Amino acid sequence: MINHITQRFNAAAKKLILLDYDGTLVDFECNPQNALPSAQVLSVLAGLLNISDTEVFIITGRSQADMDIIFKELPINIIAEHGSKIKKYGIWEVESEDDGLWKKSITRIFKEIALSCPGAFIEEKMFSVTWNYRSSDQMIGNMQSRKLIKRLQENADCRSLRIIDGNKIVEVMNDKINKGIAVNKLLANNYYDYILSIGDDQTDEDMFNSLLNIKFADTIKVGEGETLARYALKSYREVVTLLEELVMSIK
Repeated sequence: MINHITQRFNAAAKKLILLDYDGTLVDFECNPQNALPSAQVLSVLAGLLNISDTEVFIITGRSQADMDIIFKELPINIIAEHGSKIKKYGIWEVESEDDGLWKKSITRIFKEIALSCPGAFIEEKMFSVTWNYRSSDQMIGNMQSRKLIKRLQENADCRSLRIIDGNKIVEVMNDKINKGIAVNKLLANNYYDYILSIGDDQTDEDMFNSLLNIKFADTIKVGEGETLARYALKSYREVVTLLEELVMSIK
């Protein structure tokens, strides 16, 4: 697989690399603020940014504020909050419209379930609300997350929203926001003849789906589970190895 991707990457005139963050470039942490890129990851990203005719985007569910802190010293393009915000050449733009009035009722449900799940916490972003139970007891967290999803599905305010059952998170957002839509906007406004897309979570399947019928796109799922991606890697460590191979292949 690595040889195939390296060959296609080197043969292309204009390349696009799309990289999820948590679970793809770094391991998961109970406290997301502790999931920081290693020196190795920062080095390989810097190497990719130095390759001519190559655009690199971090595409993540994380907030704009998180990404600005994590990559404050690296001038990398970022698509944050599942595509609702984009930072290109250092400038942030909002890509979606949402009055956020739905958040109040959703947050109330999140808080009610959190009371019976020690360690769970709520994160509110501009266009989404996330219930994170990574620090909770696994059995209790799984049980309460099923209860939470059922409550959300029964809530009238969720009819025009999307419920994401992610990796130890439950997230609710505007159903017109996802990584696939964000990628389609990039492709509509730019020309590429090779795309590499890597992600590990359910939200990354939207990205893979948007690239499904593009012959010059290689998609990679990190971890186990059903996927629309063409290839799979076991962990973020293998992702870093692949990216290092791409950088080294140019030298």
